[in-house]
Amino acid sequence: MIAEVIVNSSVNKLNKTFDYEVPEGIHAQVGMRVLVPFSNRKKLEIGYIIGLKENTDYKCKPISKVVDEVFDQEKFEIIKWMSNRYFCNISDVLKLFTPPGTGNDTEKVKIKTEKWVELCDGTDVDSIKSDKQKRIVEFLLDNKEAPVSEVLMFTDTTSAVMKTLEKNKIISFFQNEVQRDPFLHKVVEKTKKLILTKQQENALESIKLNEYDKYLLYGVTGSGKTEIYLQAIEKVLEQNKTAIVLVPEISLTPQITDRFLSRFGNVVAILHSRLSIGERYDEWRKIKNGDVKIVIGARSAIFAPLTNVGIIIIDEEHDSSYKSETTPKYDVREVADKLAEAYAIPLVLGSATPDIRTYYRALNNEITLLKLDERISKCGLPVAEITDLRDELARGNKSVFSKKLFDEINKNLKNKEQTMLFLNRRGYSTFIMCRDCGYVVKCGKCDVAMTYHLTKNKLLCHYCGDEHQNVIICPECKSENIRYFGTGTQKIEAAINKIFPEATVLRMDVDTTRTKNAHDNILNKFKNEKIDILLGTQMITKGHDFENVTLVGVLAADSSINISDYRANERTYQLLTQAIGRAGRGEKAGRAIVQTYSPDEFSIQMAQIQDYEQFYNIEINMREKLNYPPFCDIIIGVLSGENEQEVEVSANKLFELLKPFFEIYRPVPAPISKINDNYRWRILIKTQANDRNMEILKERLKEFEKIKNDNVNLNLDINPNNMM
Repeated sequence: MIAEVIVNSSVNKLNKTFDYEVPEGIHAQVGMRVLVPFSNRKKLEIGYIIGLKENTDYKCKPISKVVDEVFDQEKFEIIKWMSNRYFCNISDVLKLFTPPGTGNDTEKVKIKTEKWVELCDGTDVDSIKSDKQKRIVEFLLDNKEAPVSEVLMFTDTTSAVMKTLEKNKIISFFQNEVQRDPFLHKVVEKTKKLILTKQQENALESIKLNEYDKYLLYGVTGSGKTEIYLQAIEKVLEQNKTAIVLVPEISLTPQITDRFLSRFGNVVAILHSRLSIGERYDEWRKIKNGDVKIVIGARSAIFAPLTNVGIIIIDEEHDSSYKSETTPKYDVREVADKLAEAYAIPLVLGSATPDIRTYYRALNNEITLLKLDERISKCGLPVAEITDLRDELARGNKSVFSKKLFDEINKNLKNKEQTMLFLNRRGYSTFIMCRDCGYVVKCGKCDVAMTYHLTKNKLLCHYCGDEHQNVIICPECKSENIRYFGTGTQKIEAAINKIFPEATVLRMDVDTTRTKNAHDNILNKFKNEKIDILLGTQMITKGHDFENVTLVGVLAADSSINISDYRANERTYQLLTQAIGRAGRGEKAGRAIVQTYSPDEFSIQMAQIQDYEQFYNIEINMREKLNYPPFCDIIIGVLSGENEQEVEVSANKLFELLKPFFEIYRPVPAPISKINDNYRWRILIKTQANDRNMEILKERLKEFEKIKNDNVNLNLDINPNNMM
């Protein structure tokens, strides 16, 4: 017996099958992951069996070992489709279907007892000169002990750094049996299904189980979409089938998980990137063994090894996180659609602010539209007010808070009601500039300004991760007249503490949610301890349901408008509407203050009155005139390399190859023209990504591989989130 094996490699030339002999005693079948000898390498390589046959014309090496089974025939058809659509090797897609980690991680690490007291007061931590060593120590102070793999993952360090700490007698390694349960810290009470409103009931009854169809559950914020998900899944479980529920943000996972656990108990598994590798492996194994019926998770949970699936639900379907920005650059909504079709089951997409493309398809009867235009609470939608920051400056108010927002926060503090403040930036200041000569501190590897972070007193590049000491003297003119421009969440937090000293404040952004369970801990603290103000980036704007939040303040509504992206208006509307929708979800009426320098922008005005249909009608007319999605697909090609001239020459060669077949724009330097010492040029293609056009494109790309400079890389993305 001969097995056709694809080797685990991203090299284009290896995106093909190799024949291997199946030795006696080894049971081989399509879908298995195997270890094979490859080329002259001493180490065995991972491969995947995608076919079996009796004979071959080649002299074959034998398969060394079968690891496990990864996919079935239905999934393999989707794997091939993904490889073709998202410009990647089959092995790149196959990795998504394989279990994370290797299973039993029993080695753990902790701070030595005699060092604990010294380190807890912080003095000895400051004496550690290495930032990487300091990150490990701070992590262990927060977590007491942890598996080695978790420490390395959450601190972004290496085992060599840990060995140095061990040599310096600060930490020690030990072995024990790891009990990994992501729900171990949760205490949830059993709940029963709620009585549905008439609109909810009609929507639920419209979802037909046991047949393929797509549904857009378009409901205003607070209209009860989650309860429809719960009751639809209850029907699926009654048929002894299973369900997949996707959420966009890790910050949303705790809240929706609690609701599912309280309704369905321990038949729920959770998959997202903040679980340790071991926890993800254990959850994956529970799913594979059939111990759970419901999988909840972020984008990658769509690849969970769940069998007999009866429904797929994608909550907040408009969210940009459903599109991967690393290879394979897949859109999980498209993958879920393919799976639903293969399994003959419903796919439910839910949102208060649907993706323009999704709503367009719903209006054209490609997707069944289910509407919920009323809130469950009697208070109705929040009343939003726009504040013009230009008028504030004219009146001499240079604070981050307009007079109106200041007064409303004070009112909430007196009434013991909670406030959420949204700013879509993290860090302390956006950039640092010399006021004498205009010098801006930029990353040496990337063509972007560095961001100042107050807690570290350092400058960080949010693209390559480089850190630099803070600048207090201008490197160009030696002036000390350095100023911090822009406003980040850390700076707002400092301003709140100064202006409202009596208020309790929590900050939720990438920097405060690095540790394990941080999202859960912050949200629980805000809810249970009645914290006055929750300040955060966009992770606080979606899906959260706090009854005592009556005020939302949007501090800079302009931040998403003036970006080089055709979806700028759409994203602004979505962010603002979702943020405003956090207010008034209990019995008290909600209100929102939206601060902006651009009060006449239609996306801001439409978000104020929360009129999606009117926003959609304006936006879709503009898209049609300019031929943007949904009227076409956009493919971005980014060419990169260390030599800018080589990159430019290769970009022009690609342009000439594609010009006769597609609507294509001449290559130009990318908006961020340099990242991590690599120059970047961009080509933009508008086309219909049907089978015929994709085949033409693939043939042209094969020709390009023959003539491009070997030092230049080409990266293609269809309908990308990031146009940079």
